[in-house]
Amino acid sequence: MKVQAQGVGSVYNDQVRLVKEKLGGKYKVTENARGKFDIIHFHTVNLNYYFERLLTKRRSVSVGYVHLLPDTVDGSIKLPWLFTKAFYRYLLAFYNSMDYLVTVNPQIIDKIRKYGIKKPKVCYIPNFVSERDFYEKSNIEKTIIREEYGFSEDDFVVLCVGQTQTRKGIFDFIETAKKSPEIKFVWAGGFSFGKITDGYEKIRKIMAKPPENVTFLGLIDRNDMVNVYNIADVFFLPSYDELFPMTILEAVACRLPVVLRDIDAYKNILSGGYLSGNTPDDFSAALTELKNDRGEYDYWRDRAWECHKRYDEDAISGQWDRFYNAAFNKSANPQRIISDEIVNIS
Repeated sequence: MKVQAQGVGSVYNDQVRLVKEKLGGKYKVTENARGKFDIIHFHTVNLNYYFERLLTKRRSVSVGYVHLLPDTVDGSIKLPWLFTKAFYRYLLAFYNSMDYLVTVNPQIIDKIRKYGIKKPKVCYIPNFVSERDFYEKSNIEKTIIREEYGFSEDDFVVLCVGQTQTRKGIFDFIETAKKSPEIKFVWAGGFSFGKITDGYEKIRKIMAKPPENVTFLGLIDRNDMVNVYNIADVFFLPSYDELFPMTILEAVACRLPVVLRDIDAYKNILSGGYLSGNTPDDFSAALTELKNDRGEYDYWRDRAWECHKRYDEDAISGQWDRFYNAAFNKSANPQRIISDEIVNIS
């Protein structure tokens, strides 16, 4: 389950670094090691990890990260029906084998239970990004970076970051660009799943001959993404289904106003911090307003920055500290210990 340019990899790297740097004095952290451990934290659902869980069931507390559910896989990849059914059964069996599950969005907890995952105790700890990695650069730096990517200082640039797949709303992205010819649209990301990507052939044809105001950058190394965010005026993600995209956190850390599809997943975690719509007409209207009204632009820029401040490294590391403590002590309700936001978890 290790796929280039997936948010899962970013979450893994950031969370491990956070625990090592902020909590290293309390916990001895190893990666992909074998042996006897108090807690084993699984970030992916690889088959070898499932067998490892079965072997360590009696001597270690297991923690599973919920990065995907069957409905988030739909619209991302296209597989034969029998293979898809088998994978979904395995995915749910993997989650059911855990002692604790961690999700990055509180609204996903109900979905987890609806899939019949009854045994593990489920907790909510949000994602975060470090201001060391993602930040707003100076105007001079922005101008230089824009020139490198072929944009002028006067261009109004709208950026989307994500895999080129149906679920990410790429077709609405293109339609919005067609309705907004005075705006430059940039998509950073590519076919992480290759030809099994949902909508592969249709998307490939669009990428080969996009509208004049659309640029596809392809896959970008995460170390270079701070520059990509700094060529943009707005971050736009028309995705149909998400848990808690790292790309949104990266964008708001760079002080970009955000336009998203109006889906339930964002309503708690990003409340009040973004503009929303459901159709290319909605998206075009929102982006045009941001382009033409500096007061509105500054207002939504400030609202996005407030979102960023909710997910401070110190606050999130504190939640992980309390969670690992609760898991080690086999707490029946660790969420009550982590925060007061959700207390009725079992």
